[in-house]
Amino acid sequence: MENEEQDEGKRGGRARGVGTLALGILVGALGILVIVRHSPQSAWSGWAGRLLGRSTQLDVSQPTVVNRIQQLQRLETVVYTMDKVVSGEKGSALLPDFLAGDRLLMLVHGEVVAGVDFSGLKAGDVMVEGKRVHLRLPGAEIFSTRLDNSRTRVYSRQTGLLVPVDPNLETQVRQEAERQLLQAAMVDGILKTADQNARTTLTSLLQGLGFESVEFVN
Repeated sequence: MENEEQDEGKRGGRARGVGTLALGILVGALGILVIVRHSPQSAWSGWAGRLLGRSTQLDVSQPTVVNRIQQLQRLETVVYTMDKVVSGEKGSALLPDFLAGDRLLMLVHGEVVAGVDFSGLKAGDVMVEGKRVHLRLPGAEIFSTRLDNSRTRVYSRQTGLLVPVDPNLETQVRQEAERQLLQAAMVDGILKTADQNARTTLTSLLQGLGFESVEFVN
């Protein structure tokens, strides 16, 4: 009888021991889950993916890549700005300027915007090989050249005693300012910079899609 009571006591002890162990494992697992859940989102996603056997699937097929690039449409990649004094004048071949001349000085602030228009990208311009992608980009182009009216003003105006103020002279000076602004931007290599910036933007976009190598071809 005494031996039976001892055996029952041992079995009860083992049962309590197993229950305590299971409870400890459960509490520990919950503790780890709480810690991981409050970790940065990327860390939590990684843990959750490994624990649940899930993985992120990215569609990097050629049509998808073409579509994603086309969505960029007219991508403005560089803005060239300049402050400049531009002059314009009209005179007479017979009379001196103080009698028949008209001279205007204008302080202008303008900008030239350049980039790449991806809306016309063709399927043949993109070739996908596993984790590598080859691209033929459209050429960089000038999107706009404009003067900032809020920062552009007439600096001085001198009109001869015998002639009225020419209302068209200011318009002509503005047009000349835009021409000089565009010329300066082209000389400084705005199209080359626009192309380089477009390639940098596309490289980041495609690497985000999962590509390991992005190559540009002419």
